[in-house]
Amino acid sequence: MATHAPATRPANPRFSSGPCAKIPTFSLDKLSDAALGRSHRAAVGKTKLKDAIEGTREILGIPADYKIGIVPASDTGAVEMALWNLLGARGVEMLAWESFGAGWVTDVVKQLKIDAEVKTADYGQIVDLTTVDTKNNDVVFTWNGTTSGVRVPNADWIADDREGLTICDATSAAFAMDLPWDKLDVTTFSWQKVLGGEAAHGILVLSPRAVERLESYTPAWPLPKLFRLTKGGKLIDGIFSGATINTPSMLAVEDYLVALDWARDVGGLQGLQDRADANAQAVFDFCDARPWIANLAEDEATRSNTSVCLKFDDARIQDGATFAKAVAKRLEAENIALDIGAYRDAPAGLRIWCGGTVETADIAAMLPWLEWAFEAEIAAQG
Repeated sequence: MATHAPATRPANPRFSSGPCAKIPTFSLDKLSDAALGRSHRAAVGKTKLKDAIEGTREILGIPADYKIGIVPASDTGAVEMALWNLLGARGVEMLAWESFGAGWVTDVVKQLKIDAEVKTADYGQIVDLTTVDTKNNDVVFTWNGTTSGVRVPNADWIADDREGLTICDATSAAFAMDLPWDKLDVTTFSWQKVLGGEAAHGILVLSPRAVERLESYTPAWPLPKLFRLTKGGKLIDGIFSGATINTPSMLAVEDYLVALDWARDVGGLQGLQDRADANAQAVFDFCDARPWIANLAEDEATRSNTSVCLKFDDARIQDGATFAKAVAKRLEAENIALDIGAYRDAPAGLRIWCGGTVETADIAAMLPWLEWAFEAEIAAQG
């Protein structure tokens, strides 16, 4: 029992699930080559945006015939662009097992007013993927539920001969998990997650099938300028070569380029996955050895290796939400773990970011402090 404060502290106490920890080698002087004060349409700006796109393709192994665009409003903007441009041509199934997936359901059903089939699961669980009709319907889902720590175990449930599109929010999965591109028609994420980039920019990845839909289907609703991906029935190809819809932050782009270089240095996608797996496993092992804390994800096959969500399980806890907040506050006050409280819509507990920019040594140093904070709060209850 950890009755005394541990001697070792994490070198970096940042375990936020977004924006996430910067790369371990980060320093502001690494951004000195940013094209500041220059037009993003100048040659230097276009080159850097193109490098960001092609670096994304390289690290993630995205096929050459897939389009990659940098879009406004982070992952949310990328998802909304996909929903507003692509849905309505055929039946839609919406899958949700946490707050962001539930948000996409609201947008499709209440804003676009599409009569979609909605399939939901409680936090910690996942919908029965074998019931999803990917052969005929468009399907919208999150690969990794950032607020529940539950991820899709594989893509076997997605039909190879599908006629519908798969639209995947992969914002806390990209750069940490295998994304089978042949199964994904639209994929979105933000570089503020697994690579610890700066906020406000999203990535939109389109398969040839998604491009075909864009060029053959016109939605019944008007599209805001920021959402438009076609003009005159043709894809606006410039968006996918660095001609962004609106002005990007060249400082944020430079930061992403630096993060991509670091990703190459640690072994590319496999190296990033290995780092995330090691971080998450340290948390899993900690929980397995203690009866008072558990993974929110009920099935080991669906446990996230990035946004690891935990719940307290102790009969002595009088008020779960108050207790969890007190533990998180105590760890923050000691500068041991910052921003690890559960998401506001999620069950009471903690959420520890384990993506590749986090060092396993920091996870290992933080966990004894978590036990110390737990015991301190149990004692404080009287």
